[in-house]
Amino acid sequence: MLPRTSSPLRRICRRALSTSGSRRGSNYESTIDSLRIDGSTRVIYQAKATSNAKDTIEYGTRVVGGVSPGKGGRTHLGLPVFGSVREVSHVFTAPTHKKLTSVYQAMKEVKPHVSAVFVPAQFAALAIIESIEAEVPLVVSVAEHVPVHDLMRVQEVLRTQSRSRLVGPNCPGIIAPEQCRVGIMPFRQYRRGRLGIVSKSGTLSYEAVGATSAAGLGQSLVVVVGGDSMPGTTLVDALKVLFGHDETEGVIIIGEIGGEQELRAAEVIAEYRRSTPNPKPIIAMVAGQTAPMGKIMGHAGAFLSPRDVTAAEKADALGKAGAIVVPHPGVMGTRMKELLG
Repeated sequence: MLPRTSSPLRRICRRALSTSGSRRGSNYESTIDSLRIDGSTRVIYQAKATSNAKDTIEYGTRVVGGVSPGKGGRTHLGLPVFGSVREVSHVFTAPTHKKLTSVYQAMKEVKPHVSAVFVPAQFAALAIIESIEAEVPLVVSVAEHVPVHDLMRVQEVLRTQSRSRLVGPNCPGIIAPEQCRVGIMPFRQYRRGRLGIVSKSGTLSYEAVGATSAAGLGQSLVVVVGGDSMPGTTLVDALKVLFGHDETEGVIIIGEIGGEQELRAAEVIAEYRRSTPNPKPIIAMVAGQTAPMGKIMGHAGAFLSPRDVTAAEKADALGKAGAIVVPHPGVMGTRMKELLG
């Protein structure tokens, strides 16, 4: 039974659960390829984020519209605005009908690959679930402090379907440098290149980007999964994509205290290195080596409890799996350059 909550979220969650289970299987893991964004990826915005949208359009990302309840049929930044994500996506499978408005006709040219969710934390779950229900392949949520009960409902809906993948919440997003940016990362320091980066920490991912750009290596794909305890995409999910990503020649993984994602990542790295003839070099770092027990370090997931493994233990596991463990992001560029020869 779903916990008691506000009626709009309860209704949309029940609707998503009822429709998703009847239409398709529930292999959420099969959606990880939706993380492979590139220059052809089409992006829509949910809610108001004009400044971010302007920067993203100037960066070269194919932003094709926005969603704002009650404002469907308008234009903003020269792009169409739709009343709901369902309008944006579902019209493409609907039969042609004479009564379709000009807005619906225009949406045939939109069909987004990604929905960038820029809404406050208290409304984030509604927006995310709406995108999942509309079967948008990738949903990126940057909101911080989304209520835990809302995250539980989002996870429940995610696990019942195999069409939509979530990155976040509480993360800066995902970027294929000089091709497609979805999020709030400081994109000017990113350079298209050879390295894939996956991180729980947004700030440390920026440091890794700076170091690898300075070394002349650049980045192929950067996925920041966020530090919340129930992320839509994990370190393991992103690693699986990077291992098979043609533009990625080396991989960087950045973990931190809290949870056990890094231990699962170590298992995947070990298996990858055992089963692949010429595995890509992997550099790892785990933040929080001196973090005090019981203190939240910046966000909900960065919390070292007496039951958790320490940052040092996580780093040791990654090292035993075959990753080269470094003490800080500043050396990642030069070290990876050595590994790539």
